[in-house]
Amino acid sequence: MSKFLDQIYFGNSGLDYCWLIGAILVGLVFQKYLSKLLSNLIFKIVSKQTSDISNEELYALLHKPLSRFIMLIIIYIASSHIDFPTEWNLASEDEFGVRMILAKSYQFALIITIAWIALRVLEFFMLLLTRKADKTDGKQDDQIIAFVREILRIVLIIITAFIILGNVFEIEMGPLLAGLGVGGLALALAAKESLENLLSSFTIFFDKPFVMGDFVKVGDVYGTVEKVGFRSTRLRTPEKSYVTIPNKKMIDAELDNLSLRTFRRVRQTIGLLYGTPSESIQAIVSDIQKLIDDHKNTNQDGLVRFTEFGASSLDIMVNYYVDTMDWSVYLDVKQEINYKIMEIVEKHKSDFAFPTQTIHLEKSDS
Repeated sequence: MSKFLDQIYFGNSGLDYCWLIGAILVGLVFQKYLSKLLSNLIFKIVSKQTSDISNEELYALLHKPLSRFIMLIIIYIASSHIDFPTEWNLASEDEFGVRMILAKSYQFALIITIAWIALRVLEFFMLLLTRKADKTDGKQDDQIIAFVREILRIVLIIITAFIILGNVFEIEMGPLLAGLGVGGLALALAAKESLENLLSSFTIFFDKPFVMGDFVKVGDVYGTVEKVGFRSTRLRTPEKSYVTIPNKKMIDAELDNLSLRTFRRVRQTIGLLYGTPSESIQAIVSDIQKLIDDHKNTNQDGLVRFTEFGASSLDIMVNYYVDTMDWSVYLDVKQEINYKIMEIVEKHKSDFAFPTQTIHLEKSDS
């Protein structure tokens, strides 16, 4: 065994290869345990400030990136004792070749993993803020958190991209930034629509025509605002579909924030049979008006009037407002009032008309 460990294979001893394989195996076995340990340490620090998040939630966020980071560190330490055979005459890490490709690949993987951890830490703190925002009554703080999350994510991604360009590809950032400044106008013209949507997102944020959770109508689209991003706003429609609308359209189009309404309107027409006595019609109108005025879920703007001599019915307009924004409560109140209207019509010995035609036939003299 000692002979194998001391023997040189491709410029390295058997012991060096054993250390490499052993370290990788240890990393594969214990990376989950080590990531759990680090997660627990972070949780102990954070839990002193808040109790709005559990250790399991933090571990679910950090487990994978921490495991990859630990494995990369173990691979670096294990491979530091391994050398390429001198007879291969490989170029150094400063010259293009196998050494440079391996070194740059490792740097790239390490930077991406660190950025991944940073993004997950950001998500963790945003989750903490969201839990605190859930305890408040207003919706504005929820939208602020979503907006800040988008900004910080983009900043982290841009910083990561610049670090990769500067360290992995060794691009001078000064001339690159100057070039971006010179080409900024062309870039702005090419991305005109995207910039308009970006500026519109700031308008939505500061002007507050709506916030997340509001039920809005934009053009012909109805839906609940679920997310306001940099480029677009996402609505969940009553059909449970997910509609994405550019922020520019959310600003330019007529927008009706239905959540700001205090009542839901009911407007319908009741058609009575021709032949119903005028006294009965007056009594029906009066009783329905009293029903609307006295109902606990309607306001005082209810209006009931005999309005039309229809083609096949005597039409009574019934117009009132239900003081709720809950759709199910609205339907329940409307149904209750409709039943009462039927009882009123039956009480006064009338009935509801349906479309009919009377045809008069003239007898011919021939």
